[in-house]
Amino acid sequence: MSSSGKHQEQHDVYHNVVWHCSSITQSDRIKQKNQKPVVLWFTGLSGSGKSSIANAVEVRLFQQGKHSYLLDGDNIRHGLNKDLSFNDTDRVENIRRIGEVARLFVDSGLIVLTAFISPFATERQQVRALFPETQFLEIYIDTPLTVCEARDPKSLYKKARTGVIKNFTGIDSEYQPPLHPEIHIKTEKKSIEACAEEIIEKLQQLGYLEGE
Repeated sequence: MSSSGKHQEQHDVYHNVVWHCSSITQSDRIKQKNQKPVVLWFTGLSGSGKSSIANAVEVRLFQQGKHSYLLDGDNIRHGLNKDLSFNDTDRVENIRRIGEVARLFVDSGLIVLTAFISPFATERQQVRALFPETQFLEIYIDTPLTVCEARDPKSLYKKARTGVIKNFTGIDSEYQPPLHPEIHIKTEKKSIEACAEEIIEKLQQLGYLEGE
């Protein structure tokens, strides 16, 4: 089949797909859970501490009785996105899929934490556009490359420097840091616990940890 034929076939399929509206609305779920659903989008270099900090934040949310779920980059690539590589095109698709999954979770009334490098500003903006303004918070885990490389918990930087791994963010693939994140955490001289507490305090200030 020619490319034009495939495009027409896809168009015909999507033309017949309509959004199913559930009898239970997001507002109903918000009232049931007594919380404000939001995506906490953690972004930063590999080794910056995204997953560890996001996990520590979720523990604190759980202790406060909040309903949440953590989507971690490595975990997602074991299943939903295991067919994707780490080239720029597949990185974009990786983030697109996660954005759509996060949107469904937020519709269910959850606080969703996502821990992904998500290196490109355009793709992060496209995910942000999926949500109402109050339901997406970008959290920049700001750790210098030298610190991330010194930590290198999975020896990924070492492999990237020797050419074993290609398209590694910060080495031979670009990372575009957020210019105006809602929460900016500089981790170099802080513990995981201190970073998590700073995020919780910011969420409290913004009104996300108060009941509806």
